[in-house]
Amino acid sequence: MNKEKIGIPKLRFPGFTDPWEQRKLGEVLSYEQPGPYIVSSDNYDDKYNVPVLTAGKSFLLGFTNETEGIKEATKSDPVIIFDDFTTGSHYVDFPFKVKSSALKILSKRSERIDTKFIYEVLSGINYIPQSHERHWISQFSKFNVMIPSFQEQYRISCLFKQLDSLIALHQRKLEHLKQQKNGLLQKMFPKNGESVP
Repeated sequence: MNKEKIGIPKLRFPGFTDPWEQRKLGEVLSYEQPGPYIVSSDNYDDKYNVPVLTAGKSFLLGFTNETEGIKEATKSDPVIIFDDFTTGSHYVDFPFKVKSSALKILSKRSERIDTKFIYEVLSGINYIPQSHERHWISQFSKFNVMIPSFQEQYRISCLFKQLDSLIALHQRKLEHLKQQKNGLLQKMFPKNGESVP
């Protein structure tokens, strides 16, 4: 019998044998409109404290000094911001504001759901939007996904958090090396129209 047909994935942590349960994303995640959290000014400055986010590739648009209408996400109660048009998403575990109404703020419906696990499931959905419409309600909330026990969700999400941390560390190292290279290039080679660096 094919294990995938009865809800058992090919790769698992030792000790987990229960089949995964099929659920719709809309059954495990609730959504909130971003209206109360939209920033009123795009006068961003790094000296301010509140990040302004987008669900697009840029993610962090800047920082605002606005103190009202802040979405209070935390490490113990994170959320997912989902771009309703591009279907891009980000896992957020800190307080924030948003720039656009074209996103949904997704939260777990139950304490038996690990938000990081669901974020990874959501990120793995291979869906290319074919039209300029809002996709959470019309498409994504209806998608079937496989959900393991909470303990197994947690183990999986911890693995992905470790990988995310490792990737971030290497990205910082890469940026540092690029800056070193640019500094050396400027010191070693003359600029256009100059004979010495």
